[in-house]
Amino acid sequence: MQKSVRYNEGHALYLALLARKEGTKRGYLSKKTAETNRWHEKWFALYQNVLFYFEGEQSARPAGMYMLEGCNCERVPAPKGCAAGSAKDAALDKQHYFTVLFGHEGQKPLELRCEDEVDGDEWVEAIHQASYSDILIEREVLMQKYIHLVQIVETEKVAANQLRHQLEDQDTEIERLKSEIVALNKTKEKMRPYQGNQEDEDPDIKKIKKVQSFMRGWLCRRKWKTIVQDYICSPHAESMRKRNQIVFNMVEAESEYVHQLYVLVNCFLRPLRMAASSKKPPISHDDVSSIFLNSETIMFLHEIFHQGLKARIANWPTLILADLFDILLPMLNIYQEFVRNHQYSLQVLANCKQNRDFDKLLKQYEANPACEGRMLETFLTYPMFQIPRYIITLHELLAHTPHEHVERKSLEFAKSKLEELSRVMHDEVSDTENIRKNLAIERTIVEGCDILLDTSQTFIRQGSLIQVPSVERGKLSKVRLGSLSLKKEGERQCFLFTKHFLICTRSSGGKLHLLKTGGVLSLIECTLVEEAEVSDDDCKLNSAVSSKYTKGSGQVFGHLDFKLIVEPTDAPPFTVVLLAPSRQEKAAWTSDISQCIDNIRCNGLMTIVFEENSKVTVPHMIKSDARLHRDDIDICFSKTLNSCKVPQIRYASVERLLERLTDLRFLSIDFLNTFLHTYRIFTTAAVVLEKLSDIYRRPFTSIPVRSLELFFATSQNNRGEYLADGKSPHLCRKFSSPPPLSLSRTSSPARTRKLSLTSPLNSRIGALDLSASSVASSPTSNYSPATSPPPTGSKAPLDLSRGLSSPEQSPGSAEDSLENPRLDLCNKLRRSIRRGFNNSERTCDKEFIIRRAATNRVLNVLRHWVSKHSQDFELNNELKMNVLNLLEEVLRDPDLLPQERKATANILRTLSQDDQDDNHLKIEDIIQMPDCPKPECFETLSAMELAEQITLLDHVVFRSIPYEEFLGQGWMKVDKNERTPYIMKTSQHFNDMSNLVASQIMSYADVPSRASAIEKWVAVADICRCLHNYNGVLEITSALNRSAIYRLKKTWAKVSKQTKALMDKLQKTVSSEGRFKNLREMLKNCNPPAVPYLGMYLTDLAFIEEGTPNFTEEGLVNFSKMRMISHIIREIRQFQQTSYRIEHQQKVTHYLLDKTLIIDEDTLYELSLKIEPRLPA
Repeated sequence: MQKSVRYNEGHALYLALLARKEGTKRGYLSKKTAETNRWHEKWFALYQNVLFYFEGEQSARPAGMYMLEGCNCERVPAPKGCAAGSAKDAALDKQHYFTVLFGHEGQKPLELRCEDEVDGDEWVEAIHQASYSDILIEREVLMQKYIHLVQIVETEKVAANQLRHQLEDQDTEIERLKSEIVALNKTKEKMRPYQGNQEDEDPDIKKIKKVQSFMRGWLCRRKWKTIVQDYICSPHAESMRKRNQIVFNMVEAESEYVHQLYVLVNCFLRPLRMAASSKKPPISHDDVSSIFLNSETIMFLHEIFHQGLKARIANWPTLILADLFDILLPMLNIYQEFVRNHQYSLQVLANCKQNRDFDKLLKQYEANPACEGRMLETFLTYPMFQIPRYIITLHELLAHTPHEHVERKSLEFAKSKLEELSRVMHDEVSDTENIRKNLAIERTIVEGCDILLDTSQTFIRQGSLIQVPSVERGKLSKVRLGSLSLKKEGERQCFLFTKHFLICTRSSGGKLHLLKTGGVLSLIECTLVEEAEVSDDDCKLNSAVSSKYTKGSGQVFGHLDFKLIVEPTDAPPFTVVLLAPSRQEKAAWTSDISQCIDNIRCNGLMTIVFEENSKVTVPHMIKSDARLHRDDIDICFSKTLNSCKVPQIRYASVERLLERLTDLRFLSIDFLNTFLHTYRIFTTAAVVLEKLSDIYRRPFTSIPVRSLELFFATSQNNRGEYLADGKSPHLCRKFSSPPPLSLSRTSSPARTRKLSLTSPLNSRIGALDLSASSVASSPTSNYSPATSPPPTGSKAPLDLSRGLSSPEQSPGSAEDSLENPRLDLCNKLRRSIRRGFNNSERTCDKEFIIRRAATNRVLNVLRHWVSKHSQDFELNNELKMNVLNLLEEVLRDPDLLPQERKATANILRTLSQDDQDDNHLKIEDIIQMPDCPKPECFETLSAMELAEQITLLDHVVFRSIPYEEFLGQGWMKVDKNERTPYIMKTSQHFNDMSNLVASQIMSYADVPSRASAIEKWVAVADICRCLHNYNGVLEITSALNRSAIYRLKKTWAKVSKQTKALMDKLQKTVSSEGRFKNLREMLKNCNPPAVPYLGMYLTDLAFIEEGTPNFTEEGLVNFSKMRMISHIIREIRQFQQTSYRIEHQQKVTHYLLDKTLIIDEDTLYELSLKIEPRLPA
């Protein structure tokens, strides 16, 4: 029993509140004061070993408290003064008195009384139990036993000490006797034979031998005992005990894993094989093989391994495991196929479950007692974690295995092999994630889509666009131009991949259908036109109709439209005009499409061949540059290839990442997105901008030599001599070469892309992009930049479109080429692309091409940066000004191509816009709106109105989160409100909406009204699900699952069965089970707009941040981690960028944002107890 207690007022008030609500005994008692000896009636509450008393039952603060531990409660007779007398004395005589005696010195007893004898007995018994007197008595008994045992131990120690002294004396005596025996033997002339008759021995010698024999045995036992005790206490023994425990745990885990595989094979695989062979099979053999790939083989393998482990345990304490892993390692490659197939198997299983017969049969199998309530998906997931589990086990084994241990090297070898296999599996999983995404999209299209089966197709983005009437063969489409007609008839679901662009329509049942004409666009045949204000006067299409349409389209659609001019080789050209919901989405779409076209044409130039059924192979020129695929001290690659068929970076230094960003040969769109999403983790915006500025101003000194090899087909010696000439006028930024001219007046500016000079090629030749790639060349002998005056011809940009396949099509082109060597260069390039380059045509101006490619690369990166990451410049005014200065410097370049000048002007215009989202509703605008003249209440609002406005508010809040807040786990830091204010606002909005739902339900006093409110909120949640607002679904379901509402049994009894079933369905959809498995599946299959649950992504990001470091031990950037973070941020931004077309209703949002309706959690629970009190136990 403690002598003193530290008093905490807050804790005491909390215990007093619990005593009032859940006390073991509560009621009124009369208490005698020690000062005045008067009796006062108080309300007492007993909770555990603390007795509180209040002035009255409704008092919130206790008047006092007593610690009952160690006290004694006894019944006492009435005071002598109450034995006789007046009626008042007679009433007092009927009272029942009892006293609480405390064990503390100086503490006066507590005298209490009550009117009812039974009540008094209950109080006495309750206080007796609260005093823990039985426990104290037992403690005293145990203490006595302990003292007795301590005395015995001390006695034994004394006896052992005495015996030790006696033994030491005996040792001394033995040594003395030994010396005497030796002296005696020396004096004798003849030694007595050892095997002589023992009867003739001296009796003293016999005694000495007996003592010697006894002492030798005792000494040996004592020495052995000391050795054993010392070893038991040694670190080596402790390490071996832990090692053995790890092995025992490994055997148990392996036994459990083999049992899981046995259930998977015998309860699912084999029965389903039999079902597939029946007359009416619910599943095909192919689907069974796809779901259970290698499962049976894995089971047999681990059964053998488990038998080997049990045989090793039988030979304990000798545990040799390395040879078992030597047998296991060569056969673990089957896990690669299982892991690669895992996601696909789950998709096949999900498709099979749509068959009612299969679903019923599967539930029957899952009801088997051996499954223990687990689903088939759970058993299919177990093998995914086995290789990491072996790695962890071997790591723990090595931690407790001495360096000189016999199997140390073997275990290290097994661990290294497993880690290598794990990395390969990780790469293959990453490589197949894109394939699974493509297959998921392919299944949603009714007609199917063969181009998605190409392994090199990488998914970029998807979303809803409106297809407006386009010009086709000189006639306008018959679709009306009205906005309602366009939204209804022209809405398309679009998918962008690295090589193709898909346009689909959605039927009423939710299925996707490819457009019969222009449903699958090959980007190699497309030309992107972002601004339609330029007329196509001399285009092959009908010029009058085209000009009329393009002049007015920008004004009609508010510059939200862009065009894809498609020129297929086997069909007449046509134009696809698409309308984006906002300028931000248009910029994102056009930026991605432009980058994909650049990548394709750069790859086509490098490989010389563009294959329709492409394979993931590395171009020969990239193979020749070891820096692109071979690990070095400052870079490490994975086996996965990016969209440019270059190995993805696993780790790299900041310098190598910036070098890859500015490599003129290629720029993978996935690398660019990852870099721009995550560069803040390992560098700054100023460093990135400085690198881009160096590439523009000094391309020859800033670009790596290997990056320039594409531009030079001459020998290394000639290139070295040329670059060594520091006096060349081309080595400075401002050189005096004339700007290029168009090939003829018939060239179409609409055919040219915004940032590149493109030329679609035939079916076997890749397309050339002069502004994003380059051509190997050298200066012509008859051309001097210093002596060529700038021409005064047409200002149209250089165009190498298919309409000018030969000089004969443009009579003026041959004459112009004689007057302008630069035009002759362009003619040679165009003809060389058609038939390949010869030696005479490799003498073009290489500096001009390199500078154009460098300028285009800088503009391309800046365009992505400004259009898709505008928040960087909104928050950093210095960065914005530096970019503006760089763009103005680009505009002052006299050799800038017209399309480059136009692109620079567009970036400047985008960057200079103060409010890019002026048409977007913000939560601050909604809050600051004046109050409605007639505020609405819950009863007058329909479920549809509530669901739509909840969805609108949730998306507005979700859309406002800048993506940089998702970096660094700022939402988990102490200063989270300063580091991630928008994430915290989203979390607060979620809590406010959930509190509003709970408060609205609890505001009704009668049961039918509360049940009706629950049914209405469930209907609102279901409408939110149909609107893809899964955040709203979780807001409502979490409110209904609160203890204050969940405990209202009478209310839930009045709720209909249909509502309860719908509630269960919604809860399963947003359940956190399996890392929100069901919610992820819904988001994967739905089309934006949608509002996901933010906490799911924050959990993913936290898992990535905690599991892997940002930098390796060598200081390299972990770019694989950056890629995973970027993938999550891209998915979040995909849902942020697509807005809902829901009209804002101020009367509804005023109700939803009214915080005066919200009741706090404690008040809600008290109100719940008041409405439906607890039932007696």
